[in-house]
Amino acid sequence: MDTGLQQLLDQHSARELLRLVVVGSVDDGKSTLIGRLLYECDGLFEDQIQAVRKASAKRAAAASVSPEALAQGLKAAAGADEEALDFSLFTDGLRAEREQGITIDVAYRYLSTARRKVIVADTPGHIQYTRNMATGASTADAAVILVDARLGVLPQTRRHAYIASLLGIPYLAVAVNKMDLTGFDRDAFERIGAELVDFARALGFEGVRLFPVSASRGDNITRPSARTPWHEGGTLLAWLESLPHQRRQDDAPFRFPVQYVLRPHQDYRGLAGQIASGTVRVGDEIQVHPSGRRTRVAGIDTFDGPLEVAASPASVTLRLADEVDASRGDVLAHVDQPPLALHQLDAMLVWFGEQPLDCARRYLVKQATRTAPAHIERVLWRKELADLSEQPAESLSLNDIGRVRLVCRRPLLTDPYRDNRRTGAFIVIDALTHDTVGAGMVLGPAEDSAPGKVDASLVTQPERRAKLGQPGAIVVLPASADASTRAFQLERRLFDLGWHVSTTHGDVEVALALAAAGLVALVHTDTPQTRRALRAEARDAGAAWLELDASEDLEAQLARIVSLREAAR
Repeated sequence: MDTGLQQLLDQHSARELLRLVVVGSVDDGKSTLIGRLLYECDGLFEDQIQAVRKASAKRAAAASVSPEALAQGLKAAAGADEEALDFSLFTDGLRAEREQGITIDVAYRYLSTARRKVIVADTPGHIQYTRNMATGASTADAAVILVDARLGVLPQTRRHAYIASLLGIPYLAVAVNKMDLTGFDRDAFERIGAELVDFARALGFEGVRLFPVSASRGDNITRPSARTPWHEGGTLLAWLESLPHQRRQDDAPFRFPVQYVLRPHQDYRGLAGQIASGTVRVGDEIQVHPSGRRTRVAGIDTFDGPLEVAASPASVTLRLADEVDASRGDVLAHVDQPPLALHQLDAMLVWFGEQPLDCARRYLVKQATRTAPAHIERVLWRKELADLSEQPAESLSLNDIGRVRLVCRRPLLTDPYRDNRRTGAFIVIDALTHDTVGAGMVLGPAEDSAPGKVDASLVTQPERRAKLGQPGAIVVLPASADASTRAFQLERRLFDLGWHVSTTHGDVEVALALAAAGLVALVHTDTPQTRRALRAEARDAGAAWLELDASEDLEAQLARIVSLREAAR
């Protein structure tokens, strides 16, 4: 490789990485600001710039309706200067985004300065896409929140700032945008800045900075503006370069959520996944949770070869010294720093569902690689964003934020979110539609519950298996004209053999409830959608799963079901 090129690559890799999220209400200019940053930091290819010049000229000329103006705009596109560029087009790539002039999905862009590399997340401001904003902010180290100088602080502005604080983002820049449309009015800037800074400081941000900017004209973004001589806070780019290095999880306790068990042949068994936090070395004594089995790390394998030590966020395969039982959803940790194993916990929850939270409804909680059936016992309070007060509530509606009490059938292997962003975060999934309806941050064990009270009360799957002498299972019969008759024949034969068994016709909730109670649920259904939903739910609930074959006779089907008992042992 060319020496100069290698030096350039080495310099680039040595630069510190910052993950930045840009948030704010709809049409506050987030995409334009990011486009301007990319343009002035040489983060764009020439063909991208030319394409946006043409699109900008076409859009501007079309707005005038005159065909002559359209032709003139296209002719002048190649020579258009930066004032004629629509910078939002550099990030709004979806057709629907360009047609409506709003951001819908999260767009990630990359730029590099003399000091650091920056990954920028352009997030939507529309209230309908708040879940996408939370996704983009979940990994950020700093945030820029935009405010339209003409409109001031809006409810969505406050919501985004609060979500950013919940997600643990320490540094916030307040960019009062479109200052050119107010004549760079200093009083308007200071009034808006004071309001949002007071609000942000109450949320616990470590650092808050104010910038009067015009994203379309470039004021105070990468260069100081002569139109704001009263502003002494520097530029937005200088602030980004001055921030501390990205937060790492190296000093956090070692956490390794198992994603997959690799068994290519009988002489190799490895646990694959991504190190969520901390560091692991060959020879370290570790513990498998929730079983509590101890062992040592015999090897750390990667695509590029074995390692002696690995740290977050590396994706590796761990080989263990002993044949311990570990599978997807389990967590490996050092023996002296175990995670919390919580059946009942308190959490902050941002609700994304179109339907309000229903405490009588069953949900799934996905945390790291573990999915557990759960229900929300109650809403402790809802946050009123106007004054940050805590209001009594029985439910949460779309985009509400509140504190909830969560009860899980399988323990979550977690840490408080303030200590570990990777293992302290979870999402809530509707068990029937599989829509993501909420995002949560673990606060800790339920405050008013006695230690171990819930753990001692819940009946676990191993206890049911030992008591009933069988695994909870869902057995799906093939679709046929006599499926109902065959189901009752199998139920009678299994019952006579001492099994606890019941038959249901395609009801997902009933079948899952029977399996969760330790029974064998015989299900006959004609729809592939129901079978797929049942299989996914059975896996998440830890129930055994079996699909019978239409070519098998009654005795063969019965033998396959009976084999579930042996497999469970």
